Amino acid sequence: MAGSSVGRRGGVVLAGGRSTRMGTAKAALEWHGSTLLRRAVGIVGRAVDGPVVVVRASGQELPELPEGTLVVDDPREGRGPVQGIAVGLAVLRDHAEVAFVASTDLPFLHPAFVIAVLRALGRPDGPDVALPVARGYRQPLAAGYRTSLGEVATRLVEQDRLRPAFLFEACAVTRLDDAALTADPVLAALDPDLDSVLNVNTPADYAAARARPAPAVTVRLAGAGGAQGSSAGRWQVCAATVQRAADAVHLPLSRTVTVALNGCPISYDATAPLAAGDTVSFLVADRSG
Repeated sequence: MAGSSVGRRGGVVLAGGRSTRMGTAKAALEWHGSTLLRRAVGIVGRAVDGPVVVVRASGQELPELPEGTLVVDDPREGRGPVQGIAVGLAVLRDHAEVAFVASTDLPFLHPAFVIAVLRALGRPDGPDVALPVARGYRQPLAAGYRTSLGEVATRLVEQDRLRPAFLFEACAVTRLDDAALTADPVLAALDPDLDSVLNVNTPADYAAARARPAPAVTVRLAGAGGAQGSSAGRWQVCAATVQRAADAVHLPLSRTVTVALNGCPISYDATAPLAAGDTVSFLVADRSG
């Protein structure tokens, strides 16, 4: 993870409820072997060092999520995104100084985008919100917030001031246009078109997004029983999860396989999301030993 002067970082993912335009809950929509919500939580989790909170409608069923995810119910369903932001930031207040807030329907969100946005919050005396204005639109559900704003957001909801614009009027905001975002060399290399902010609001949006190739990643394999009879190798594949990366090189995943992502060992999780430019390494144990 890139260095930053901000303190401990967490994440908030708004699971939403049933979408009238989608006809179903977006959270459980399939995404290259996973779900939209599982992917959003995993991508945000990769870019922060604090917990990730999922805010759901009361009683909403969610797809399987990684261990350690905090799930909380929104007590005021139907009150809009500021309400969800208020709930998530309040939960994180004692765990993190800043948080990246994301909607569940950002299938192309890249960890480099999350890191770049949170870095823009700067020192503790910096702005309260880092708001991308990417691809021509403000992106309040792909933005960085200080967790102390939870109280402000709650007060605005109580006043029926439910639009994110009211929250931005009440605090210090730094706006990040396309040029400011892509000034980050890592983000410019891995997400030059800022697809991170593309969301899916209709069945047509979802179909078009789902038809795009999975992220281009590198797979490295070492140890006994390698893919296609090899004991070691390196492949360029398209895969959105660890499982799909293993499938691409014909490697049966099991707990005898050690997995590393970009050089760092990760826990065994077939649904762990991959992003463009990742290198996933599999070390297959020698069972004869």
